[in-house]
Amino acid sequence: MGNRGMEELIPLVNRLQDALSSVGESASLHLPQIAVVGGQSAGKSSVLENFVGRDFLPRGSGIVTRRPLILQLLNGNTEYGEFLHCKGKKFTDFDEIHKEIETETRRLTGSNKAISPIPINLRIYSPNVLNLTLVDLPGITKVPVGDQPADIEYQVRDMIMQYICKENCLILAVTPANTDLANSDALKLAKDVDPQGLRTIGVITKLDLMDAGTDAREILENRLLPLRRGYIGVVNRSQKDIDGKKDIQEALEAEKKFFLSHLAYKHMAQTMGTPYLQRILNQQLTNHIRDTLPAFRSHLQSQLLGLNKEAEEYGQFNPDDPTRRTKTLLKLVQRLAVDFEKLIEGSGDRVDTVNLSGGARINRIFHERFPYELVKIESDERKLRREINYAIRNIHGVRTGLFTPDMAFEAIVKKEISRLQGPCTKFIDLVTQELITTVHQCINKLSSFPKLRDETERIVTSEIREHESKCREQVLLLIDIQLAYINTKHEDFIGFTNVQQAYSQSNKKTVPGIAGNQVIRKGWLTISNIGIMKGGAREYWFILSAESLSWFKDDEEKEKKYMLPLDNLKLRDVEKGFMSSKFVFAIFNTELRNVYKDYKCLELACNSQEELDSWKASLLRAGVYPERVAVDGQGNGTPENFTDPQLERQVETIRNLVDSYMSIIYKTIRDLMPKTIMHLMINSVKEFISSELLAQLYALGECSVLMDESPEQQQHRVEVLSKHAALKEALAVIGEISTSTCTTPLPPPVDSSWIQPSSLNPPKHSGRPVIRGHAPPAPRVPHTGHNASTAGFQRLAVQHSRAPTSVPRRHPPAIPKVK
Repeated sequence: MGNRGMEELIPLVNRLQDALSSVGESASLHLPQIAVVGGQSAGKSSVLENFVGRDFLPRGSGIVTRRPLILQLLNGNTEYGEFLHCKGKKFTDFDEIHKEIETETRRLTGSNKAISPIPINLRIYSPNVLNLTLVDLPGITKVPVGDQPADIEYQVRDMIMQYICKENCLILAVTPANTDLANSDALKLAKDVDPQGLRTIGVITKLDLMDAGTDAREILENRLLPLRRGYIGVVNRSQKDIDGKKDIQEALEAEKKFFLSHLAYKHMAQTMGTPYLQRILNQQLTNHIRDTLPAFRSHLQSQLLGLNKEAEEYGQFNPDDPTRRTKTLLKLVQRLAVDFEKLIEGSGDRVDTVNLSGGARINRIFHERFPYELVKIESDERKLRREINYAIRNIHGVRTGLFTPDMAFEAIVKKEISRLQGPCTKFIDLVTQELITTVHQCINKLSSFPKLRDETERIVTSEIREHESKCREQVLLLIDIQLAYINTKHEDFIGFTNVQQAYSQSNKKTVPGIAGNQVIRKGWLTISNIGIMKGGAREYWFILSAESLSWFKDDEEKEKKYMLPLDNLKLRDVEKGFMSSKFVFAIFNTELRNVYKDYKCLELACNSQEELDSWKASLLRAGVYPERVAVDGQGNGTPENFTDPQLERQVETIRNLVDSYMSIIYKTIRDLMPKTIMHLMINSVKEFISSELLAQLYALGECSVLMDESPEQQQHRVEVLSKHAALKEALAVIGEISTSTCTTPLPPPVDSSWIQPSSLNPPKHSGRPVIRGHAPPAPRVPHTGHNASTAGFQRLAVQHSRAPTSVPRRHPPAIPKVK
């Protein structure tokens, strides 16, 4: 009876299969089993029926097995069958089992030869069987029939691959003796996923139907076309015997006589036939289970650990208990407040390493987007000088002024301050949007309770909009305050007396607060406007300092390609190309000089909008500002031809005074805006969620309705609890297993290069002939002894620790969960 010390292993794995099938997990956990693979009419069904000793599988022409049949054979005192989809019902009539298989197959596939990967689970108890778990798979077909799709060959192949590509699956490759073994589809598929032959057992059927004068002796002796685990020959009932209802026990006796009386096979009759095959499979499956148990136990434990916290929460939640509902509501609101604060303030746990989120995105708006928007609104030189010119002349009226009018300065400054309303309003909108996105990110965790999620989202969003309105009013008030009084006594204001000195130094470039050699930013950029003839677009490592922009071959910074001084440089946006995924900006010289070699501008490309904004902000720090309307192409200069030198001096004076005062305003606004937003919006919303949200939810008066679960959540809760219980039961089952038993060593490798890859994967011909060598015979089953060597276990353990073999051609689809 095989490996007696482990007779309970296979029944225990069957219990695992049932426990995990109830939650649809048996396929994903890859339980040890034997997959029966072969072409149509290869004799797979007859082999399985011979194991049981009963007729119970559908028969006919073409493709008959249209859904995988997981067949669990268990040795018992009585004979009956059970289906997993008919729990509690015992089938003692095997004709009824036959009809139930056909009915269940048609339920999913129809009656016209369609196939489905969803398995049927059948357990058979009988005193005539050894403990085995087998999967009967559809026969390999080439030509579609009925309503089968044109790619039926690929569908069947993928279904077979779902099972045999798993390292925990032994492959029973069934091939008729009256066909060319070298072209066996079953062996080709097995070779695709098990090239070393560690999991493949060959079965030769229809030995009695071979042509007169021929036999399969050399194949069965594993000398011709060898397999590592060898071959076992069987003789099934003929179609005439099946039609005549010949008893399977009689057929097994006839099989035994065939091997004993045949001249080519009688010397190996003890290692041929269905009973021997059954013992070999029992032994091999038992040993296979033993070797894979440690990794299987670890896999179950890791899954159980991942479910423990969620299962504990669901176990404490009782949808019919008002007290539990209230307690759960309180926990969810508290968790929402904590999650929101962590996203805003930052946290070390569960850090997103792919995208910026929450507070980090708002920080980027504070210190990169907003300063850039402020710089963009600065007036262009021509327009500003023209406005100063008109202001001075309008103030003087018909008289010619001898002194520079301060009213012109005040008018221009107020106009410039008023223009700050646009960027400040946009700043509030950006922060508001990020705040709402962050809240949604937290509220999505309430999706288990749709009404609670919707009400929470409505209340919090309304609160954000209310604070947005207050913040907008406060920001406009700040601008009005700046407009109310122009403080020309500010300590940083240059004043009329120092204007000339400032003008004389205006051409000298300085970047406040940054040393000349200080590095502001490093990173990869692509120079995208270099022609193909000159090398094409290339990526370089750029270093931006307060005085220059340099780039190197790579980030080791050893081979410098070029250093570009920042004097007289400006930047401008470049439209994204139709087929380009890059974000591009350009730098150019305001004096129309070449920036790099013979290029008037340098187009630099980034991989994302965030990276583009960050580079622009860094260039602003270095004093490289966005392009404004420049002088015309003829270089004609200012639009006004000053005929009065005195007026020209007055315009220049006002121009420098405006620059000085507006730099103070910009500095103040850049400092006050983030503080205002933080105080009036972000901190207020945090405080509201943590202290007032729960009260407003209670004020709705529908707490019990708020905690109604969605149908999806109810199903998910039941599934999690069922899966958790199943995993605990599975680990308890494994805990009952004793592995202090005997095992058999794996046969040494053989040359299996005679098996050509499957036709769907054309082989790569090397042009050299294949030399086939002799292989040792298949191992015999030990009937005595309990202290055999564990070398086979150690060898298999090494093999099973390897990564699973990749499946050729395409990945098989996942096995659908059985509900």
